[in-house]
Amino acid sequence: MKTQRSFVGATVFLVILLSGQTPASAHAELKQAAPAAGGSVSAAPTEVTLNFNERLEPTFSTIMVRDAVGKRVDKADARLDQRDRATMRVSLQPLTNGIYIVEWRALTADTHRTEGAFIFRIGE
Repeated sequence: MKTQRSFVGATVFLVILLSGQTPASAHAELKQAAPAAGGSVSAAPTEVTLNFNERLEPTFSTIMVRDAVGKRVDKADARLDQRDRATMRVSLQPLTNGIYIVEWRALTADTHRTEGAFIFRIGE
């Protein structure tokens, strides 16, 4: 009986392996950002908005914005959009021309965590 279960388990594993199917992996991926990742804007934005491919958990999902020397320039009020929990926002202090770094962490409902960073530029 034990040998039969092992054979069935091995057979199922081989069928999945040979069919090219892999277990689902649900991680929050950044779909869109405003200001755009790597982009340039002429006027200083008042907030950064990030849109992900799935709903986020608010407790461990954050955004932090720093200037080129590492000083934090957001208002530490990162939050999920009330109507769309796949969208996260943070307000910004008044900014001048220069390069800014956006750092984010996202936790999904199924506890998968992702993180990333990108820059945007104000002015030319």
